[in-house]
Amino acid sequence: MNKNDIAPKNKNLFNFIPIKIIAYKSGIMTSIKLKFRKPTADKSLGTLYYSLIHNRVVCNITTSYHIAQDEWDGGNVVASMPVGRERKAYLKKTRTRTIIEQCRLERIVRRLKDSPLFSLDAVVDEFRRIEREGTLHRFMNGIIAALMALGKSRTAETYISALCSFEKFTEDKDMMLEEITSDMMKRYQAFLLDNGASMNTVSFYMRILRAVYNRAVEKEIIEQKHPFRQVYTGVGKTVKRAVSLQSIRRIKQLNLSGQPTMEFARDMFLFSFYTRGMSFVDISFLKKSNLKHGMLVYRRRKTGQLLSIKWERCMQDIVDRYGKPCSEYMFPIITTKDMEQARSQYKNKLYIINRKLKRIAEMAGITVPLTTYVARHSWASIAHSKNIPVSVISEGMGHDSEKTTRIYLASLDTTTIDRANSLILRSL
Repeated sequence: MNKNDIAPKNKNLFNFIPIKIIAYKSGIMTSIKLKFRKPTADKSLGTLYYSLIHNRVVCNITTSYHIAQDEWDGGNVVASMPVGRERKAYLKKTRTRTIIEQCRLERIVRRLKDSPLFSLDAVVDEFRRIEREGTLHRFMNGIIAALMALGKSRTAETYISALCSFEKFTEDKDMMLEEITSDMMKRYQAFLLDNGASMNTVSFYMRILRAVYNRAVEKEIIEQKHPFRQVYTGVGKTVKRAVSLQSIRRIKQLNLSGQPTMEFARDMFLFSFYTRGMSFVDISFLKKSNLKHGMLVYRRRKTGQLLSIKWERCMQDIVDRYGKPCSEYMFPIITTKDMEQARSQYKNKLYIINRKLKRIAEMAGITVPLTTYVARHSWASIAHSKNIPVSVISEGMGHDSEKTTRIYLASLDTTTIDRANSLILRSL
C-alpha cells in the first residue's frame, strides 16, 4: 500500500479521519482499525483499541485512551466537541496519537510481512517494544546510561544538556520519537533563539538530537523523516578568545599574595598556557605518574589522544607550590577515588577558578572575559604570531572541525611541538 493512502488529504491533522490501513503478506490482507469499546454500566468512558485481522485471525491491542460515547464518530475521535479546554486538548492529543500509532502498526506489518515468522503476535510485540523504548526521554536516558557505563561522562553530560533544553521547550512533556517533525524542530530553533542562544548553541543541541533520532531509526523504532533538514546544524567559527603575550605577562606579574584562591586561579591559567593550552579537566586529573624522564605524558579526556610535553621549569614551579605528598594527583583538585564525586569536584573548582579569573582580568586591565579556556586560544594565537608553522600549532582553535586538528597533531613529531613551546615560554 502506498504511504500516501494513509496520509491526510487536509493539512489539518485533526480534520483527518483515517481509512483502514491494509498491508499484504503472500496475497493475504492484514487490516488495522481503531475501534471503540463502549463503557460499562459503572463507567462513563469507554476505551479505544486497535483491531488487527490477518488470515481471519483477530488480535486486539488495548490503548490507554478513554473517551465518552459522544466523542467517538464510529471510526475516529471527535476532537471538536463543545467541551472544556482541557478535555478538548486531551481529545486532540488522543486523535493525533492514534493516527501516529496506526501508522506505526502499518509500518511494522510492512516490515515484517515477508518474514516466515510473521504473525499478529510478532506485530504486537514489536508495537509494544517501540512503545516502551520510543519516547524521547526514555530513549535518550538509555543512551546517556550507556555512555556513562563506557566512561564517556563528558559526552553523556552533553546529551543531558540537550535533553534538558528540549524539555524546557516542551514544558517537561515527554513525547514519542515518532512525533518529532520538521515543523517541531523549526519551532524549537525559534525557541532557542528567542531565549538568547547563539547559532552554534542551536547547532550543538540539534546535532545531538539528530544523532539520537538517527539511532532510533537504526533500531527501527521510527521511520526516517529527516526532521532536521530545515534547522541549523552547521558549525560556525567562534570569536577568538585569545589574549596577547603582554597580557599573559601582566597576569603572571600580578601580586596576589594573601589571596590564595586568586593565586591558584592565576596559576592554573598559566599552567594551561605553559602546557600548550591543556584543558582544565586534563589538569584536574593529572597524576604524578604522568611525569616521567622530563616528559609529561597524558591522554586527553575529551578525545583520547595521547600527548607528550617537554617538562619546563615554570611548570615545576607551579607544581611545587600545590603538590601534596599524600595525593596521587599533581594538584589539590581531585581528592576522591569515586569518579562521580571527582567529576563534581572538578566542575566546582572550574566554576570558582573562572569566577576568580574575571577579577584577575580586571586587575590586569584585560577586556577579554578570562577563563581557563582562553589559555588554549592564547597559546595558539601567540604561536601563530611567532611564525610557527600552521602544521605545528594546527591553528589552535582555528580549524573548522576538531577532526582536522587531530589529523594535524597526530602527524607531528613531538619534539617540534616542544621546541615551539620552549620558544613561547622564553618570550615571557
